[in-house]
Amino acid sequence: MVAVPKRPVIPAAVVSDPSVMSGAPVVRGTRVQASTILAYLRAGHSRREIFEDYPSLPVDGIDAVIAWAEATYGRDCLMQQGRPIEGPLSDR
Repeated sequence: MVAVPKRPVIPAAVVSDPSVMSGAPVVRGTRVQASTILAYLRAGHSRREIFEDYPSLPVDGIDAVIAWAEATYGRDCLMQQGRPIEGPLSDR
């Protein structure tokens, strides 16, 4: 039996590259804009709904967008109907 080396797991991150979506912040390895995921979250969509609409999004992609939004805009940008969006450990 041949041992197959495991590939290192690269966590999802929000990146900006002028050659991808005109430099708009996207989840690394996708063309999914961070602002789109943030809008879904603020509108109250569940994680399941987001993954159904964006199947190319990595499992930790929503968490990466939340972390990016907090770092970029502050926690207030994560308000949904007057209350905070549930954080990265939530199963929403």
